[in-house]
Amino acid sequence: MEFLAYFGDVFTPINFGLLLIGTIGGLILGATPGLSPTMAVALLIPFTFKLEPAQGLILLGAAYTSTVAGGAVSAILLKIPGAPANIATTLDGHAMARKGQGARALQLSFLASAVGGIFGVLLLIFLTPVLAQWALAFGPSHLFWLAILGVTVIGSLDSSSVVKGLLSGCIGLWLATVGFDDIMGAQRFIFHDAVSGGINVIPALIGLFAIPQVISMFAGGRRSLDAEILTVERHPISKAFGEVFSRLRALSFGTVTGSIIGLIPGVGGQIAGLVAYDQSKKMSPERDKFGTGHSEGVIAAESANNAMVGPSLVPLLTLSIPGSPTAAVLLGGLLIHGIFPGSDLFDNHPDVAWTFINSMLIGQVLMCVFGLYVAGLAARVAQVPNAIMAAVVLGLAVFGSYSVQHSMGDVYVMAALGTGMYFLERFGFSAAPLVLGLILGPIAEAYFVQGSMIANATSSIGSYFFTGPLNIALIAAAVASIGYSVWLELRQRRHAAKEEAVAKKEAIS
Repeated sequence: MEFLAYFGDVFTPINFGLLLIGTIGGLILGATPGLSPTMAVALLIPFTFKLEPAQGLILLGAAYTSTVAGGAVSAILLKIPGAPANIATTLDGHAMARKGQGARALQLSFLASAVGGIFGVLLLIFLTPVLAQWALAFGPSHLFWLAILGVTVIGSLDSSSVVKGLLSGCIGLWLATVGFDDIMGAQRFIFHDAVSGGINVIPALIGLFAIPQVISMFAGGRRSLDAEILTVERHPISKAFGEVFSRLRALSFGTVTGSIIGLIPGVGGQIAGLVAYDQSKKMSPERDKFGTGHSEGVIAAESANNAMVGPSLVPLLTLSIPGSPTAAVLLGGLLIHGIFPGSDLFDNHPDVAWTFINSMLIGQVLMCVFGLYVAGLAARVAQVPNAIMAAVVLGLAVFGSYSVQHSMGDVYVMAALGTGMYFLERFGFSAAPLVLGLILGPIAEAYFVQGSMIANATSSIGSYFFTGPLNIALIAAAVASIGYSVWLELRQRRHAAKEEAVAKKEAIS
């Protein structure tokens, strides 16, 4: 219970003021397409040079947690995920906004984020030593199979069929190979200077989700666009509280999934929401409602996104191993102040470590409060005429893509991928599986190469990748995931065929 001794330090005027600034600023940065949590934290590092170590970490930690949650704003209202972590939120969140339920979707997302985030930080507080040892059990072979398990989610993720979902994912895996090979330095599919450094995830994410929407808006014609102005339903916060806790299955799936994935170094929290969404969909008796504006989808995705924040810092604080790109930036913030994370961090600098962790716990509550306050105001974006909305979304897409690396090449990539995705959507393909393949491709390749090198030096590749209880469990889970997706689709088709046969009989009679 050592953390309680430093709990009051969070509420000193300077510390609490920095916590407020980081939380509000993080929400704004998170809602801006293209500004990922990693970039937001990196932008704030120069402002910590003159601060005390604990104060600097409070600012960075608050920005980290609130940026992850703030990405839901653009995901729900504009169908542009603020970061890869918010991809799954667009699937049901934007559908709710199109029905005039944007305020409700935002309220559910912030409440679910707070629940998942608080749970994740509590794991960080109470189970850090145990979780650190568990995280060390994952080697290159296990992380490779974990990435493959993530790829199997593609089959049932927001697609009209498992085959089309897998094909979309394969396109994403191919796009992930564009650029230079990290090991041999060989060129792969570099057909333009804009992709010589590979395809950055953020411009691809913006293009694949935003550009098809913009083209559809412009293709509808000026008159029909101006006529389509949606109303915004009022939604009391008390109802949102009741709805979140009435969806305990989705909330539990999201929180547990996010906590587990956030703990594993190198996997990346961006897939936590997608995996949680997929599992909640498969286990829900209302799975047919997912993708049409179902609240369970928003709750599962957003609770997972913030639940991974706390556990992602366990390897960093105890083993000096950044579990995610954002954790790597936080490591830089620690080193700047001469603090080296590791097993003795809590012994040598308990005031810094515990004040930082406690501030993240309070930050989750503040994030929820401010998020709920602006939810109703932000939802009025749905009342903007589509003609104006299309122009605004296009401007944000260009700005977000360019801001990542200050390169017009990223803007060209964004536009090209978005245009291609517009035509793929006409044939029933989806952007979410494609982005998931693009994210997981480099992870799977890197760990496969690492594992192959270790296997060649110690044993055969087959025994290294296909033996051991953890490898076997992950392989079995991947096979089961694909099998379950196929079974669900076949059952759905049989059910649709029966309904069609009954309708024909009734029509004849």
